[in-house]
Amino acid sequence: MRGLDVQLLNIGGLTEEQHFRILRELERDPQVSQRHLAEELGVSVGKINYCLRALIDRGLVKAKNFGSSENKRAYLYLLTPKGISEKSRNTVRFLQRKTAEYEALRKEIERLRRELKQG
Repeated sequence: MRGLDVQLLNIGGLTEEQHFRILRELERDPQVSQRHLAEELGVSVGKINYCLRALIDRGLVKAKNFGSSENKRAYLYLLTPKGISEKSRNTVRFLQRKTAEYEALRKEIERLRRELKQG
């Protein structure tokens, strides 16, 4: 893993998969609330806030206030070009990991089926 990847893994104690899901959700819906992100990932709003601040500090996300919003705490979270690039790398790693997990599970199922037929 490269330096940025290792740093991302250490943000707020979130896993690489959780970081992937945050970046994916921000790209999908830049107006997503921290509360919604916390609910989706099963972590506290404080942990999401800490993580978002770290992503902003690292230049992966840019936050803008909704000037016209009644809720002055509402933000628009935009992935920067650096953030889009990081999300792409995370997507490749996520897909590789999930494919490997699938293959291992498929082999385990085959082994168990053979055992059942023999025993």
